[in-house]
Amino acid sequence: MTVRDALLVLADGTTFEGEAIGADLDTPGAGEVVFNTVLSGYQEVITDPSYAGQIITFTYPHIGNYGVSVADFESRRPFCRGIIVRDLARRRSSWRSEADLDAHLRTYEIPGIAGVDTRKLTRHIRDLGAMPGAFGPAGCFDRATLLAAAEAEPGTSGVDLVARVTTAQPYRLADGERPMVVAYDFGIKRTILQHLASWFDLEVVPASTSAGEVLARNPAGVFLSNGPGDPAAVPYASDAIGALLGNVPIFGICLGHQLLGRALGAATVKLPFGHHGGNHPVRNIATGKVEITSQNHNFAVDADSLGGRAEMSHVNLNDGVCEGLRVLDAPAFSVQHHPEAGPGPHDSAYLFEDFARLLGVTERRPAPSGSPTADRGAA
Repeated sequence: MTVRDALLVLADGTTFEGEAIGADLDTPGAGEVVFNTVLSGYQEVITDPSYAGQIITFTYPHIGNYGVSVADFESRRPFCRGIIVRDLARRRSSWRSEADLDAHLRTYEIPGIAGVDTRKLTRHIRDLGAMPGAFGPAGCFDRATLLAAAEAEPGTSGVDLVARVTTAQPYRLADGERPMVVAYDFGIKRTILQHLASWFDLEVVPASTSAGEVLARNPAGVFLSNGPGDPAAVPYASDAIGALLGNVPIFGICLGHQLLGRALGAATVKLPFGHHGGNHPVRNIATGKVEITSQNHNFAVDADSLGGRAEMSHVNLNDGVCEGLRVLDAPAFSVQHHPEAGPGPHDSAYLFEDFARLLGVTERRPAPSGSPTADRGAA
């Protein structure tokens, strides 16, 4: 490969040198720079719609060593703004591999930068918080141009990123023999669909679907998916959830957890650098057990603002952030972390069974055949 020098410039002016990888764009790659601590599963991370609007820094130094496979996509395409790595593997070594990571990035027009001191970058973000950044080949964009692009980047606060990743039309995963669950697609992951479809018939609906449209389907339950960005920027979703509360059992994950909290009247706050990785310890308050969890979020529910309508069910042992809540006057619960993993540990997978039990379902069966992301399309 031809090595092209590149620059990464953060909004505070901090500059990193590297080399360009991935897609060649006419404009700098720009977005909110965050870091993820997973040791493997880079393809699942890159294709997680929750990264819309963000540039992913991988703290693990070697990325791309086993290539990519369509079977590991978490959505129909990546929605992130770019990736930052220390070392991009030039050879892929896996019998499942269908392409190398660099080709994958080019196919989906995702730019990247390699050769960056990601330890220094991660420490910078930990100290000062996630911030906008911009990068590109040094021969195309000088430092001043990249700094201006970083300063112009709005970040994720107050931006409706859900509308960019949700499905355009409802679609079903059903065999017609099990209770029906309506799943809101705020940026739903393929692995979540696989878990849910092993317990229920599913109808996945766009994020803007009203409570009335959901109730007209007469579902046994409603699932609130993960997704990108600021929950305060999607008030239509929390309004719909508020109207559903008490009328149908509800289970939420990640952004769905935050939106349930807002529907209850709680506040949400932006964390300094968020939780992104597969090794976060969470304590189940009811059982006292500690679960190692997969996480991907920059916002969280303020547990002190729940106002007595819900109680905190899980807590993050690193920083005390609310990791779950249970509504006291309605059959509804949610968690901030990802029980489906993809990638990550499976300590919290029991939560899908808890939801099934809440709906009176006791038998788990193979999910209906076919790709659970085949019909997803942008709104």
